[in-house]
Amino acid sequence: MSKSVLTKREKQVFDLLVLNKSTEEIAKKLGISEKTVRNHISNVMQKLGVKGRAGAVIELLKLKEISL
Repeated sequence: MSKSVLTKREKQVFDLLVLNKSTEEIAKKLGISEKTVRNHISNVMQKLGVKGRAGAVIELLKLKEISL
């Protein structure tokens, strides 16, 4: 089994992001700060070498890390 690109928390954040949840909604749902949500998103964008949340979502879908 191949290792996931995402940490468990990053996956939780992006699973909510694809449901069109805002940073604020994600933070409330996961019980973390909005800054932490943004940090998780930034970390994933860096890992994938993409700019923007949409680019990260597209790459994660291609990698089958998340689904719609």
